[in-house]
Amino acid sequence: MSVILSFLSPYKDNLEGLVVESTFNWYWLVDALMDEGFKLHLANPAAIQQYSSLKHADDHSNACWLAKMLRLNILPEGYIYPHELRAVCYLMRKRMDIVQQSTKNLLSVQSCYMRHLGYKLSSNKIKQMALSEKA
Repeated sequence: MSVILSFLSPYKDNLEGLVVESTFNWYWLVDALMDEGFKLHLANPAAIQQYSSLKHADDHSNACWLAKMLRLNILPEGYIYPHELRAVCYLMRKRMDIVQQSTKNLLSVQSCYMRHLGYKLSSNKIKQMALSEKA
């Protein structure tokens, strides 16, 4: 991190901001740069149609494109959660994943009953069956 900070520090007063793409484990960089007073922008790759007109895409051309979008004030941005709230955010996201998986499993069991036995079992009945198995 010291190498990154030593490179950016001389330009700190002239920078409008730094753009970071959301990749695995990117918070360490954002946290360190924000602690040093840099203004960060999180690029939302799902909302950027950048690569369609580029003849080649590499880190340099991507960085130039993101800088241009930032300069034109048209960069689609994601929200950078404060460090204190990230654990809650991750827990909520994991809970949503578990609820969605539970729903998929329930629909799968209903589909199985319909396909093999010709009738639809209610979700409450399936849940009761699961509870009675535990007893």
